[in-house]
Amino acid sequence: MVAKQVEIVSQNTICAVTFTNESQVVGGDNKGSIRQWKIEGGQKQDPLMKAGFKIFSIVVSQDGRWIVSGDYGMVVVWNAATHEKTFEFTEHQYRVCAVDISSDSTRIASAGGGTVRISSITSGIPLLPLFRHPGVLGVRFSPDGSRFATVSSGSGVCIYSTHDGSVLFDSGFHGSTCSWPVSPLAWSSDGLELFVASTGKITCFNVSESSSSEWSIHESRPGVSIVSNGKFIACSAGSSVSLWDCASHKQIGSIIKHSTGINVVALSLSGGYLACGIGTNITIHNLRDVLPAQYFYCLHASQFPLMQVSEAALKSWTQDDPTHTETLLSEEVTKVSSASHYVLANRALIRARLKHWALAIEDCKESLRIQPSPIAHIAMATALLGQGNREGALCTFDLAFHDCELHEIKFLLLLKLILVFESGNQEEAITRVEYLVTRANRDNDNDTTHLYTQVLGAMHVKKGSYKLAISLIKRANKLVPKHIQCPPLKTISLIFGWNFNGLDIVVQQRLCETLYAEGHTAEAVKILLDIRKSNEENQGCNAIVDWIADFTKKCAATLEHVGDEAVKSVKHDDAITQYSAALSLSPPNPAGLLLKRSRARVAKGLWEDSLQDANEAVKADPSSPWGYEAKHVSLHASRRYDEALDTFKSMLHVIEQSTDPTISQLRKNYVSPSVTIAAIDSIVREFLKRCPLVVIDVTTGSLCDIPERMHLFNSSPTFKDLVSSMTRELDTERIRRVVASFFGYVMFSHVWQGNEPSFQDVNAVKSIWNLPDTPLNQKLHNFCKETRRLGYNWAWSDTCCIDKTTSSTLNRSLTSMYKWYADSAATLVFLAGVAHPSKHGDLARSLWMTRAWTLQELLAPKVIFFYDCEWKPYLGDTSANHKESTEITPELADAVELSRATITTFSPDNLGVREKLRLASSRNTTIEEDAAYSLIGIFKSDIRPHYGEAADALGHLLEEIVDRSGEVTVLAWSGKSSSYNSCLPASLSVYREPPYSPPSLEGQEMNKCITDLRGKLPQQEARSIYKQIKSLPPPRFATRRLHLPCIIFPVRGLNMQRACRGNVKLYCARVSGLGNVEFATTDDLPLDKPKKIVFAHPWIRHILGPRSGFTCGDDSDSDTESDSDSDCDTTSDVPLHPTPTRSVDCYTRALQLIARLGQPFNTLILLRHPNGRYKRVAAEHVIVVWGLGINVTSKNIRTKVLEIL
Repeated sequence: MVAKQVEIVSQNTICAVTFTNESQVVGGDNKGSIRQWKIEGGQKQDPLMKAGFKIFSIVVSQDGRWIVSGDYGMVVVWNAATHEKTFEFTEHQYRVCAVDISSDSTRIASAGGGTVRISSITSGIPLLPLFRHPGVLGVRFSPDGSRFATVSSGSGVCIYSTHDGSVLFDSGFHGSTCSWPVSPLAWSSDGLELFVASTGKITCFNVSESSSSEWSIHESRPGVSIVSNGKFIACSAGSSVSLWDCASHKQIGSIIKHSTGINVVALSLSGGYLACGIGTNITIHNLRDVLPAQYFYCLHASQFPLMQVSEAALKSWTQDDPTHTETLLSEEVTKVSSASHYVLANRALIRARLKHWALAIEDCKESLRIQPSPIAHIAMATALLGQGNREGALCTFDLAFHDCELHEIKFLLLLKLILVFESGNQEEAITRVEYLVTRANRDNDNDTTHLYTQVLGAMHVKKGSYKLAISLIKRANKLVPKHIQCPPLKTISLIFGWNFNGLDIVVQQRLCETLYAEGHTAEAVKILLDIRKSNEENQGCNAIVDWIADFTKKCAATLEHVGDEAVKSVKHDDAITQYSAALSLSPPNPAGLLLKRSRARVAKGLWEDSLQDANEAVKADPSSPWGYEAKHVSLHASRRYDEALDTFKSMLHVIEQSTDPTISQLRKNYVSPSVTIAAIDSIVREFLKRCPLVVIDVTTGSLCDIPERMHLFNSSPTFKDLVSSMTRELDTERIRRVVASFFGYVMFSHVWQGNEPSFQDVNAVKSIWNLPDTPLNQKLHNFCKETRRLGYNWAWSDTCCIDKTTSSTLNRSLTSMYKWYADSAATLVFLAGVAHPSKHGDLARSLWMTRAWTLQELLAPKVIFFYDCEWKPYLGDTSANHKESTEITPELADAVELSRATITTFSPDNLGVREKLRLASSRNTTIEEDAAYSLIGIFKSDIRPHYGEAADALGHLLEEIVDRSGEVTVLAWSGKSSSYNSCLPASLSVYREPPYSPPSLEGQEMNKCITDLRGKLPQQEARSIYKQIKSLPPPRFATRRLHLPCIIFPVRGLNMQRACRGNVKLYCARVSGLGNVEFATTDDLPLDKPKKIVFAHPWIRHILGPRSGFTCGDDSDSDTESDSDSDCDTTSDVPLHPTPTRSVDCYTRALQLIARLGQPFNTLILLRHPNGRYKRVAAEHVIVVWGLGINVTSKNIRTKVLEIL
């Protein structure tokens, strides 16, 4: 069978189409115009609505109040009744390819330009943050409105919660569509399946099972569109439309063909009509001609099976005014030459209702004469039954089966059973209807089951079986969505006078009481309201008025109590239902109930509804602060923070002005916003002190200093949320977490590759995104993109975040850089020379591992990520921190010769001076001064950078290390001396080799030495040597001169053995107490004046022993440790506190020192100048002498503090 069709002609190309109801269609065209047409006749129904550039999408709310259109970058909301523009918003870029409205008609979903927006339909205010879905082409709410789905051209399908925007389902790339500009999405009626159209197929996602299936469609052309009423899918492709069963995924009906391509399709809510936009035409197909009735919902009361009634007559008829209805129908009969057989049959039914049996029968005969119809036979049967002719009525009714359509037989059978019931044979009628219910249920025909069950419930109500009626009515209501009406029930009401919306007052009273007794108070209230309305309209008797008053009071109290219990059980939907039912009874003091419902709605995320309740509560009791409090909660939950704060201030004002002491004293329980703001500001300033001076806003690409970041924070929803949420107490820990999250920044570590983008370059173009497309600018772009992908707002790069033209800024940045890396949320390391895919060893061999600045960039950060030349994670490692990676950390540890634990948890205090110098010794710099400046943080140095000071930079650093720590292992090197001070090296590379460390002298070896020394050195002499060495001051620098405490050994003779390669000469010195010592140096020494030369033993802390905290050689102590030994000037040592170690007498301690003094040591050679100061002789190799052994006497121990240039 071919579907009947209606052609509607427009002036412009139709780009979007939808239905307002079952009788009208709306279309939007390529000129930005929107028009509405009647389906019957294709007549323009309403004035033109002019939007903008072009209508890409359009939808009508299910309550018929709103029309929403999508234009180029703009969404417009229209009043469907007045066709006036309500408001618009323009957050989308490019075309708005899809719009939808939730089933409760409160939310708008719009998609376009890669973004999806969920907004309030009444205000346009965003209800959720903007969603990003690249290439999004469609968006659709689920039938219950709790979720919404999006689909894109390349990023698949996503399903989100309407409540909080969380992702409930993500298909990845599966299910991507290329269907624009038509509709690619549809849901099943239960919301468990989502259908996505693409070229040649439909994909079905089972949301509950996270599975999918697909089937081929009738044509494999691009531009596929699907629409659905939840029971079947209409799928257009090319110039034809195929129909598919939602449950079986099988094709139903025949293919609907057109001569040209279809632009867009729409389906009416019932599924009865299909609209196809083809060029400038809209073709309407009546699908009831090609599909069985089970595929359609019954929606509108103006379309009744078997009957045709004018609007005026219908209105009067449904208002139960038969006399006026008869007058209207009589006017319809007389104003035309030949009356409609429908009008005569309608008047017959009304006259039967008025008990004008004879006149009703005459109307039936005339109607049947004009055209036999089922309704005329039914009217005749009701008239005969009214006269008492039961057999005649039943026989006459049977004639209706001869004049009906095939699809009307089932309904006629139901009407006959109602006639049987009305004739007095109630049990027989109920039995047969029960059988019909069973058959329809077996066939899974919910619409028919719903109809039969409603009728069966009405029969039991009339019979007085209220309990059974309640269960039947409840079962019927579950079969069909609440917004779907059932026209057959309306036909039954018109014919027999059965009221399915509200029975007669007495029966409703009984039903109310039954429902209340069984705990169905909310349902009882619905009927109670009908009773009250009917009683007010009909001025009922006092007895009913009294019953209404008593029953209302009883129900209100019960509903409130049940609602309270539901809240305790976290059943907020039930609570809302109970409170709503109580409020519908119009209590005299509704504020308390409004507050309770507002709180329940907040718990469900119904912000607009909860706000409305709070406003009503304020209106009902302006002197109470609790309405304001509820309003504040609603506004805060809906992220309208400015309004929330204003409301909170109003609440505080009400409390402060209250004359009720119990309320006014509550003021101490709340914190003023000004106090919260001050606390936040203090924490922000404290946090930003540790942050870089300038960072990149990775969203805008602009450079932001600290004041700008504070401004952005103070105007952000994050800040307002903090202030608005802390109404009762300050949560400083939460403030710190939020502040750290907002201001958390990511540092960049890389090797400079040339003309990198500078501070001035970025400022000139306002944003890094505006920089020219060069490889180095692209490196910066990729860093910022990766920062944004990791979820951070701010990025720092040494290329463009330091104004190097301002010395103070540059110096502060250089001295703070270590702390910035240490306090960063993460550091991203770009290994430009590591190819993709990377392999083990690439990092260790990279140029990055050789640069001086990258040492602190490796050690300082807590979290670090390495990337190869294509910005892919090194070794493909996607762990949360490459410093803790089982693949990468071992490679780092081997490369820098540190333990994994040290790398992971590095602190400047965890490594000794010499170990840090070793790490720096293999690093290279482009600028000489950077060798020192790059170590400022690692050594916690206070030196001030000054480019141009050349070698002095390293001298300043090493000088400070010696001054701060007293650490003289800095002097343990061989090679070229620094121009800064001869005791300091010219380069850090000399520290690659570890300093000489004498053999261990502990345990038995030490005991043997002490025994030997006891026999040679009296106690007094030993203690004298001890005090002489112990009293030496720590080393220090003053005006570049090193004041070095040491034990000196004069040179008695000096010979040059031979000249070696270059300028190196081999000397042999005869040293007092040490014997002959050979050494090589490039210096020319005075052979004739050997006494100007001394050999120095500067390792005083080693001699003093482990208690000094230092060793000569591989030290492992922090830079700041100090010597805490006291002079050994008492006869015995008495510890201040109990100690597990055996106490050592002063003599033994002195002998221990002398034993260590006798060990081999790395000596320094110093040459005295005429002014009495010394310079170090730069030896080619470390000079290790044997020491004094046990031949130590007070005569050969000479201590002195030498001033070294």
